[in-house]
Amino acid sequence: MAMGTDTAALATTTTTALLFRLHWRRRQRHSSSLPVAMAIVMGTTALVTTTTTPLSSLLFMRSSRQIQDDSTREPPNKSKKRVLALNRDLPPRNEQFLLDFEQLQSQFTDQDQLRAVTESVLISLVVPCCSHVPRAEFLLFAIRSLCTIGYINWDTFLPSLLSSVSSAEMSAGQGSQAMPAVSSSSLSQSGMLPTSNTIPNSSNYQSSNPASPLPSVHGIGSPAQSAIEPLSPVKSSDITRGNSSIRDNSSLRQLCCKIILTGLEFNLKPVTHADIFYHMLNWLVNWDQRQQGIDESDGKSWIPDKALIEWLHSCLDVIWLLVEEDRCRVPFYELLPSGLQFIENIPDDEALFTLILEIHRRRDMMAMHMQMLDQHLHCPTFGTVRILSTPNASVEQVANLRYSPITYPSVLGEPLHGEELATSIQRGSLDWERAMRCVRHAIRTTPSPDWWKRVLLVAPCYRNPAQTPTPGAVFTSEMISEAVIDRIVELLKLTNAEINCWQEWLVFSDIFFFLVKSGCIDFVDFVDKLVSRLTDSDNQILRTNHVTWLLAQIIRVELVMSALNADARKVETTRKILSFHREDRGADPNNPQSILLDFISSCQNLRIWSLNTSTREYLNNEQLQKGKQIDEWWRQVSKGDRMMDYMNMDDRSIGMFWVVSYTMAQPACETVMSWLSNAGATELLPGSNLQPNERIMVMREVSPLPMSLLSGFSLNLCLKLAYQMEDSLFAGQVVPSIAMVETYTRLLLLSPHSLFRSHFSHLAQRNPSLLSKAGVTLLVLEIINYRLLPLYRYQGKSKTLMYDVTKIISALKGKRGDHRVFRLAENLCINLILSLRDLFAVKREGKGPAEFTETLNRITIITLAITIKTRGIADADHLLYLQTMLEQIMATSQHTWSEKTLRYFPSLLRDALIGRMDKRGLAIQAWQQAETTVINQCTQLLSPSADPTYVMTYISHSFPQHRHYLCAGAWILMQGHPENINSTNLLRVLREFSPEEVTANIYTMVDVLLHNIHVELKRGHSLQDLLLKTCANLAFFVWTHELLPLDILLLALIDRDDDPHALRIVINLLDWQELQQRVKLYYMNRGHPEHWLYTGMFKRVELQKALGNHLSWKDRYPTFFDDIAAHLLPVIPLIVYRLIENDAMDPADRVLATYSPFLAYHPLRFTFVRDILAYFYGHLPGKLIVRILHVLDLAKIPFSESFPQHISSSNPVMCPPLDYFATLLLGLVNNVIPSLNSNTKSGSTADASMRAHHNKTQATSQPGPTNAAEGQKAFYQIQDPGTYTQLVLETAVIEILSLPVSASQIVSSLVQIVVNIQPTLIQTSNGQHGATNSVGQGSVLPTSPSGGSTDSLGASRSTPSVSGINTSSFVSRSGYTCQQLSCLLIQACGLLLAQLPSDFHLQLYMEASRIIKESWWLTDGNRSLGELDSAVGYALLDPTWAAQDNTSTAIGNIVALLHSFFSNLPQEWLEGTHVIIKHLRPVTSVAMLRIVFRIMGPLLPRLANAHTLFNKTLALLLNTMGDVFGRNVQPPSPVEASEIADLIDFLHHVVHYEGQGGPVQANSKPRPEVLALCGRAAESLRPDVQHLLSHLKPDMNSSIYAATHPKLVQNPA
Repeated sequence: MAMGTDTAALATTTTTALLFRLHWRRRQRHSSSLPVAMAIVMGTTALVTTTTTPLSSLLFMRSSRQIQDDSTREPPNKSKKRVLALNRDLPPRNEQFLLDFEQLQSQFTDQDQLRAVTESVLISLVVPCCSHVPRAEFLLFAIRSLCTIGYINWDTFLPSLLSSVSSAEMSAGQGSQAMPAVSSSSLSQSGMLPTSNTIPNSSNYQSSNPASPLPSVHGIGSPAQSAIEPLSPVKSSDITRGNSSIRDNSSLRQLCCKIILTGLEFNLKPVTHADIFYHMLNWLVNWDQRQQGIDESDGKSWIPDKALIEWLHSCLDVIWLLVEEDRCRVPFYELLPSGLQFIENIPDDEALFTLILEIHRRRDMMAMHMQMLDQHLHCPTFGTVRILSTPNASVEQVANLRYSPITYPSVLGEPLHGEELATSIQRGSLDWERAMRCVRHAIRTTPSPDWWKRVLLVAPCYRNPAQTPTPGAVFTSEMISEAVIDRIVELLKLTNAEINCWQEWLVFSDIFFFLVKSGCIDFVDFVDKLVSRLTDSDNQILRTNHVTWLLAQIIRVELVMSALNADARKVETTRKILSFHREDRGADPNNPQSILLDFISSCQNLRIWSLNTSTREYLNNEQLQKGKQIDEWWRQVSKGDRMMDYMNMDDRSIGMFWVVSYTMAQPACETVMSWLSNAGATELLPGSNLQPNERIMVMREVSPLPMSLLSGFSLNLCLKLAYQMEDSLFAGQVVPSIAMVETYTRLLLLSPHSLFRSHFSHLAQRNPSLLSKAGVTLLVLEIINYRLLPLYRYQGKSKTLMYDVTKIISALKGKRGDHRVFRLAENLCINLILSLRDLFAVKREGKGPAEFTETLNRITIITLAITIKTRGIADADHLLYLQTMLEQIMATSQHTWSEKTLRYFPSLLRDALIGRMDKRGLAIQAWQQAETTVINQCTQLLSPSADPTYVMTYISHSFPQHRHYLCAGAWILMQGHPENINSTNLLRVLREFSPEEVTANIYTMVDVLLHNIHVELKRGHSLQDLLLKTCANLAFFVWTHELLPLDILLLALIDRDDDPHALRIVINLLDWQELQQRVKLYYMNRGHPEHWLYTGMFKRVELQKALGNHLSWKDRYPTFFDDIAAHLLPVIPLIVYRLIENDAMDPADRVLATYSPFLAYHPLRFTFVRDILAYFYGHLPGKLIVRILHVLDLAKIPFSESFPQHISSSNPVMCPPLDYFATLLLGLVNNVIPSLNSNTKSGSTADASMRAHHNKTQATSQPGPTNAAEGQKAFYQIQDPGTYTQLVLETAVIEILSLPVSASQIVSSLVQIVVNIQPTLIQTSNGQHGATNSVGQGSVLPTSPSGGSTDSLGASRSTPSVSGINTSSFVSRSGYTCQQLSCLLIQACGLLLAQLPSDFHLQLYMEASRIIKESWWLTDGNRSLGELDSAVGYALLDPTWAAQDNTSTAIGNIVALLHSFFSNLPQEWLEGTHVIIKHLRPVTSVAMLRIVFRIMGPLLPRLANAHTLFNKTLALLLNTMGDVFGRNVQPPSPVEASEIADLIDFLHHVVHYEGQGGPVQANSKPRPEVLALCGRAAESLRPDVQHLLSHLKPDMNSSIYAATHPKLVQNPA
């Protein structure tokens, strides 16, 4: 049976082919040797005889007859052929073919089989006949004819035809330059997969019979395997030659396009349209590939011939038919990312140019909706931290990822970044200038090394070939070198102006050392460029030795030494380095800096002399001889037994010692170590914790080295000192002095970029057994907790440190007796958790229950609440593991939070915790059940006459649950008389408990005592008496016998704030005289809170006095900074939080008044003030706000000059004047926003910066754009928040949060300034400076577009200026032109508002909606739609251009403000942005619809990984579109759907972007859920608009995206 079917198929193929062949040959010769009837008969005979005659014989017989017949009729020459042709019969009419085929058709029963074979034969004959016009015309007629009778299935025929043509071109091109294959991967440019593998049904026949004598018909696309090739009248060699010619290639494509155009007259499937589209696109994109291969060889210019132009036009006809809006077979959007508009060799053809021009136009319009207004102004402010979503990243990786500081917009408007992109940015381009703004800003404002490491690319000369690209790295070594040179020139100008900027040079040298050591600067190339830059300077800017000093700092870096030793250009580089020497000396020759700069060239020459002998001849002999003066001074001060007193050194001695640190680092290092140890060591006095035979030697105290001396040390000496001190601190046999520890921490704080090390990993790397040594872990924990906590946060290492400390806690919490290390580690972990301001995983690996203690679990929840409420959740991925994090914490914690506490929690956290069952009642029941047993045990253990031996019996044999009730039992036995308890036995038992058992005792005792108070109240006892007894009993535990840690006790009490007595007990404890005396004693012993300023000797407190009996029990290692009072530092702020939550404002005020001096020691008190004001915004009375502010050292905070007046105003209802808010924004422009000016390229700008520096007495919010006004602060001076940029930004936030007016008034004032800022500044500037408002040389503002539609802007040009702003010196104070300043103020306002709580966000959305709706464009009914659209289009283009043209509009400014605001918002808070659109609806015009899309459009790329929020935002935009183009909407005047083509393109693009999770790639696919959402939304739109969105549906019969989507194809249901 199979054989019969197979034979029938072969017969059908043969007969059909013969029929075509006969008709073709008649047209070839214009006469025939056989009548048409005989051809039909022969075909029929072949069909009838095939069952008995082998096909090969039939073909041979027919072919031989035909060849013989042809040869007898062939003319002997061409002339004879022309004569004979006149006498031949006319060819048969075209209609005869159809009659013949119908006669043949009637003889077949399986019509599907005949149809499939017919398609195969037609396809196989396209290549042979393409270059012969009569044949091609007949083939087109045959296809049309067969189509009319249903024998062409276009959805199978066209993909197979295209596949065959591609294969033929590939095969023909193997001898020359092959055309690229058209496949699903090479064609698809935006996500549709062409299905060229669709084949005729006949392909299945041969596969079912492996023994078939014919090659498979499945291989239609391969000429070598074509089943009907022998029937072709053209030889295969002719085909190859023909296809290798340009004309035949053009003819083939021309014929193919004509066939496709015929097919497009019918309704094809979307997948067929996709296949056609991508083949046409591929042909156009590669139109000249073969010709280039031919023409480049002969070296002649080539002009496209007529045939090529014809097929190009045919391709264009096909594409236009596919994308025409009436049918919308393929969305026009598919042309936008195709790359067609970027083909290099565009032929001189108007039709193709027209298409390319239209693609450019629509692409630019679409890209506009992807980008923020003023996008080119946006650079990082280092004021906010944002997270980068990365699929499949571990929890720890996600927790440490950050967005790139800068992104480069693609031609499609997508934000791009990465190494490949960074290296392709051209110098001088706008993107280059934006990158340079960012790097210059970073060098001035010193973000952390952690930030630098994420964004820097290693210089190519230093890169390891195996090194993988760094995600987010966007700054090349060329950019860094240029920015560093800019900063050098900038500092030289300030120095030449006799401005003292030594601090700036010191900070810069730390960063410079880090950049060079990291390999981010090609040192040799850097020196070349620096020489060139300084040589080209007109005014001889290099007058001092600062550059020589800067290079001396890095000369011992390995990469630099290699460049000076091994590099081929070492001699030239050395000579250039030496050329920076200058003889000029400072005005004060005895100043330490002057002495250092005077001798630094000598130091450099000496170092180079020791490096390389080949460069010695170029050294300065005079400088080498000068080195003898250094040696002589050193011999003089180091001879004899008397040592130089570093605390009493004169300026010359300080300067000379700095010089020695560059020439003799090792002797200098030994001298410093001798200074710190010259007092010798003493034996620790024996105490209760020491055994009689134990001896501990402790280094005697001296004064630590002052910062003023350390700051001038060479970085090489600092590195040596740090390593040497670590050996002494952690590996020495003698307990180090506090002075050495303090000096060590000062070094690390002084050079945070060069010297930072993560101590646990660093020490473990140096010596794995070091941390197991007694006292080492304690010392490391003390150093970090009391000295380096802000440094770790600055470095971005808080989470890593938290995981390291958690390991210690986890190992000790169940271990008996190790209370001191555990409590110190737990306190450090509390500080670390409270310092984190983005979400974090409680475990490094992210799995399993938390290893935190119960206390840390509770602290973590509080931190999450503060973070989410005050700063938001930065990324969608954090939301995913937030639930996991909560489950990990709750798995080991039984605590529930009170309703008053939950009331202030953010809703996300409150909803997760509110249903948690309060198990306190069960705990009390458990206590009551065990109470009798516990009391009996406690009576035996704690009675005054108890047997001391019972202690070990109790510890060894009591049940763990009963041990948790020990303190509760002791409480009951006291009965208000603590003397009734055997405190010695109780102390011994608690010491033998594990730390976690002690914690459980505290929490249980608190529950029992609170329950006991309620019981006693019911019995008629006085509450006052009960509270006094309670406090007396707690004093017994905490102070009298120091049995329990006070910090944990206070935390346990405030966590029971739902009990009315808990907080009263806390207040009484804080008012207790013993505690306040203990805190005052801490002040006396610890000295100034800014410990780095302290020059005296630190006093070591005795261990027992510092830590109490419980913590100091069996420990003998002395303390350095640890103290039980210091453990309260993180607890006091939490108590204030809890008091405010319970509306206890007066007690909170009293606590702050009492403990504000104590909180000065809090490492992060500035953050505490900022966060508590934000957390309780709108709930704090003015008096308490002022009290909170006084926690800060107000003199060191850059508050506005008028701020104190506003917060103490007697009329709090009155909002501060606009001038106040404008000045606040100006401070952000000058200190936070990256400068637009390159201060080294414009002399006027440098002059402005120097003027600003001289005016340092001005308000701190008014310095110039170079940050020079206040002088650059070192990190140790602003450890919290860490950078001056952050300090200014957060100070502005604190000011706003402290004002005694509503959020709506504040937002209204800020928006009023922004909306009208340009006319305000321009009018003032015109009045004062005349024509000085033109954009300055340093501007990176783009040129304004010509021909802007300003005719319809009439009223906008006369927008009134803002009253209430004193702009007399606004522009001059900023250093910018008024046009630049107006744009930067908008950006600053958006940044500031994004830092504020959500109360302000809602007000901003409402105010923005009001301003837009009240715009004259939308309210003036006399304006035509054309004028309205023109005005809106110009306003939404870019406010930078508008500012430059003085044509700014309210809508343009407000949209720019919103975009600046959005770009700084955490992702969680973006959901609130929908309020804007809800207030603008219903939208009644296309102009308003464009405003809506312009506002919300740029948000969608940011939401690519937040699918839920993306869907909500997309649905909102689609629904808003329905307001104008809804099915049942009657617009005032008809609006064509084509007017929103750009919005349609944008919707297509953004769903692809979200499906990809980033920039659209060749294989990007919309998610099925998004297609379904768009499909549902489109149902409510007008049919013509719905038609344009027809492909954004999950319907495979109408959508090319659904038809080619793998998930939808596999699961069509």
